[in-house]
Amino acid sequence: MVDNRYATALVIGSVLSLLATVYLSVAVGTQHWYQYSSPAVKQNGDNVTVLREEFINGEFEERKVYSTMFRLNGTLGLWWRCILVPVRPSQSHWFKEPDPKMETQCVSFTLPQQFNTKFNHDNEEDLLRTYLWRCQFLLPLVSLALVFLSGLVGVCACLCRSFTPTLGVGVLHLLAGLCSLGSVCCFLAGVDLLHQFSPPEDVEGSLGWSLYLALISFPLQMMAAALFLWAARSHRKNYTRMTAYRVA
Repeated sequence: MVDNRYATALVIGSVLSLLATVYLSVAVGTQHWYQYSSPAVKQNGDNVTVLREEFINGEFEERKVYSTMFRLNGTLGLWWRCILVPVRPSQSHWFKEPDPKMETQCVSFTLPQQFNTKFNHDNEEDLLRTYLWRCQFLLPLVSLALVFLSGLVGVCACLCRSFTPTLGVGVLHLLAGLCSLGSVCCFLAGVDLLHQFSPPEDVEGSLGWSLYLALISFPLQMMAAALFLWAARSHRKNYTRMTAYRVA
């Protein structure tokens, strides 16, 4: 028999875990982790068209890619890089649209690009930036995998009608929360080092809503872990006392 307090803690913890998983999944799949705001560039020439073609179809050259993002109000995510360009650049020298319609065009990072070695100003391997870049996209995946594993453990606990595995569920959520926080920290540190490697000029940078979603998932996972750990430990103490009382 499970006390109502413990059952309530399990339900609330499960809801918090579900919310954290949804937030983190949306954050990983979207590109608004960091966004740049630059002065308007000329939209009636071939400059924007050339930059767009090189950005979308050209080879991945880190300094050139990020320079284009700085100039064209780009956004950066864990798996995406985007720029803001006009829908149909005007080709006429006589007619100029005052406010051309803009659209966001994105290119995904391939898996080899995620594992590429980063270089510094002296064209030497930058191990710190390399491992920060790798950790920033691996840690959220590890976090989601831990939450999924904790869900399987919870289902097995329900099928076996045992409260003991709840302690393992809490520990897994605790590790998942640390991975989520580590991903945000690695991303922010990597962006700071990126700006040192390729400094933006006359560009303002700001944190995007995707990063805030990943950041919100951290306290949700920690609260879920605290509830699971409290329920498991309190139920174990209560069960031990009841057993001792019956024996006595």
